[in-house]
Amino acid sequence: MAPPLSLPPPHHSLPHLLRHRLPLRRLVAAHALAAVAGHLSLPDPRPHTILIVAYSRLERPFPAVLLLFRSCLRRSLAPTRHSLPLAISAAASAGLRHLPLALSLHAVAVYRNLLPFQHVANALVSLYARHTRLSDARRVFEEMPSAPDVVSYNTLMHAYVNTGSVAVAREVFEGMPVRDATSWGTVIAGSAKAGQLEEAVALFDRMLEEGFRPDDVALAAVLSCCAQLGALDKGREVHGLVKLSRPRPNVFLCTGLVDLYAKCGCVEAAREVFEACQDRNVYTWNALIVGLAMHGHGTVALEYFHRMVADGIRPDGVTLLGVLIACSHAGLVDLARRIFRDMESVHNVPRELKHYGCMADLLGRAGLIEEAMNMVRKMPMEGDNYVWGGILAGCRMHGNVDAAELAARHLLQLNPDDSGVYSAMAGIYAAAGRWEDVVRIRKSMDERIVRRNVACSSITTELKDGTIMLS
Repeated sequence: MAPPLSLPPPHHSLPHLLRHRLPLRRLVAAHALAAVAGHLSLPDPRPHTILIVAYSRLERPFPAVLLLFRSCLRRSLAPTRHSLPLAISAAASAGLRHLPLALSLHAVAVYRNLLPFQHVANALVSLYARHTRLSDARRVFEEMPSAPDVVSYNTLMHAYVNTGSVAVAREVFEGMPVRDATSWGTVIAGSAKAGQLEEAVALFDRMLEEGFRPDDVALAAVLSCCAQLGALDKGREVHGLVKLSRPRPNVFLCTGLVDLYAKCGCVEAAREVFEACQDRNVYTWNALIVGLAMHGHGTVALEYFHRMVADGIRPDGVTLLGVLIACSHAGLVDLARRIFRDMESVHNVPRELKHYGCMADLLGRAGLIEEAMNMVRKMPMEGDNYVWGGILAGCRMHGNVDAAELAARHLLQLNPDDSGVYSAMAGIYAAAGRWEDVVRIRKSMDERIVRRNVACSSITTELKDGTIMLS
């Protein structure tokens, strides 16, 4: 029997795997060569660790990383502070079904005394955070043998943000001994996501004052806040920062800038930013199309929609809502009918209430009240305020009293205190010369407002003898 070949040490033959992100096919080939060469049979955990690191760079590392990790355990190769965190991260990304497997790795960390290593503990915090087990994540964080580092704090803060506990995330942030750009980006994005728009902008300003350079997350979040607040000047200031630090901004920043200018009515600036974007996704197109449509540039919005389809970008519900709004503003009823008809059959986009509401408004504006009513009758769901409101507006414009009364009844069922419905009906009756109905509807409105505002007040008076009288 021939003696075994003398192989070079594994760390001399595999390190290129750590320097490059290999595609799966080449990585599997390298793995096979390592196995054939006997690297994986030696009593050395380094070859397995190198391969685990390489597999962890894949988009879906779960099966390969854990199989290699299990192979280490079967060969009695102790997990290391490098391999165990990667195994924990892979198991965490595998979903709830594999949570017991992920939790077992916590036991491995305890048994092998690897918790004192910061990145092992951080991986466990991330594991529990990912599965919204915040009390467990907090316990690991607080029981770290060494003081938590900035990654530990960021991971815990991100967990609270993802579950909507922005106030707790802010407490964690304020208690950090050291912060980095990720810390600021997480708390700013969390505040923006929670609708705390002014607070997010204030945090962004504070970050700049403290000398931190904002990351893409912070910039995208504050651009979104400026767009929602209509804070054009602040948005332009942020755009200036983007120009200075990012010659080729990513798709998220481009989308945020297009959305900012489009929402603020600066359509030419929005188009300029859009055309300069190196990468665009459906959200970038949506921001421009909806912005153009909302500001009355219906024909231009439709041109961009046709470009979007020609470029192979698949429209979604927001895109088609913008297109319907554009048709409404441009008076393109036939095109709107075709788009609405083709939503599910051609674009594979389900019709939602917002699409029906837009069509009701469009048909109502065009005086096609009966067509709008037929559409509502065939809807697979009950109409909401937008659907019936669109019909009522069309009836007021074209004097259709019977349909207006039906729309008003539905609107008052949805919101009995909506005084706008009473006012609209009073106007419709007045235009039709039905003055008795005008008096009746105004009386009904007055009675409802009085009932809604019924209240009492009390006055306390101190008499000369010190007695308190309540009236």
